[in-house]
Amino acid sequence: MAGWTLAEIARRLGGRLVGTDRAVTGVRPLESAGPEDLSFLANPRYRPLLERCRAAGVLVEPGVEAPHLSLIVVDRPYVALAKVLVFFDRRPRPVPGVDPRSALDQGCVLGLDVSVGPFVSAGPGCRIGDRAALMAGVTLGPGVSIGEDAVLHPSVTVYDGCVIGARSVIHAGTVVGSDGFGYAQEGEEHIKIPQLGNVVIEEDVEIGANVTVDRATFGSTRIRKGTKIDNLVQVGHNCDVGENSILVAQVGLSGSVRLGRGVVFAGQSGVVGHVSIGDGSRIGAKSAVTGDLPPGSFVIGYPARDHAEWKKTQAVLARLPEMRRRLSRLEKRLESLSLSPNRKET
Repeated sequence: MAGWTLAEIARRLGGRLVGTDRAVTGVRPLESAGPEDLSFLANPRYRPLLERCRAAGVLVEPGVEAPHLSLIVVDRPYVALAKVLVFFDRRPRPVPGVDPRSALDQGCVLGLDVSVGPFVSAGPGCRIGDRAALMAGVTLGPGVSIGEDAVLHPSVTVYDGCVIGARSVIHAGTVVGSDGFGYAQEGEEHIKIPQLGNVVIEEDVEIGANVTVDRATFGSTRIRKGTKIDNLVQVGHNCDVGENSILVAQVGLSGSVRLGRGVVFAGQSGVVGHVSIGDGSRIGAKSAVTGDLPPGSFVIGYPARDHAEWKKTQAVLARLPEMRRRLSRLEKRLESLSLSPNRKET
């Protein structure tokens, strides 16, 4: 539909409309929203923008007041925003059918209403589930399995034997199942260790653009259901990423790392190999984890340590120049006292 009314949106969100019911045709931020737009206040720091906002309505949490605006009151405005944006998503959907410019092996099994774009290549034994969509230039090696309603964006490459779960989304340029980085050194020679395993990506996973997920040496590298991975992330061989985890841009997981449920790695953080990180742990931006972490840890820094301890250390570091100057003055004073001719011997 072309638009929604604020009352209908409030009903669908389980929220409460305060003010006049109006029709909206889009969603914009507070500073740029117009009389036909819905906006949102998800961060208290932007509350001053409400005063000059011109939106037809605003998603807010309980306790927010703006008499000149219609408000949809919800418990979590940012979650509500995510749901509302689905209503206004007008991007074209993949059309079922197989483009004649694709190259599918005769042994491929296609489900119902599959969409296969131009220049898609799929090897023997591939299975593509119902309503799955393979965009232009996707390459599937032999024996790959794609679950129902999965979406692979342009130029995704999935190596042989790997599994993509139902409703998972993989963005452009990502490589799933390339060889893990494994070599044995003999003298000056690096002898490649064959990577005989695969990658299993479970249901409802989303992987950003230009991510690499290495296949296992033995068994499977596994991304468990509900996990979301940002762009430019490296997942090493034999990693096991727990359910509903978050890996933000430029995170790096070395080989054989185990993440529990709901682990969050902030941008540019990483972990050395063969480390286990407990459920619900959080790793701060640019941090380097060098050992196992118990559940619920919150660490930051290089090497990563408890965030409270790290903050205290940073506070001391900021005072080091002044402390050095004071120490220098004290040393000079002590030196002058020791050289004073009036100094009494004890």
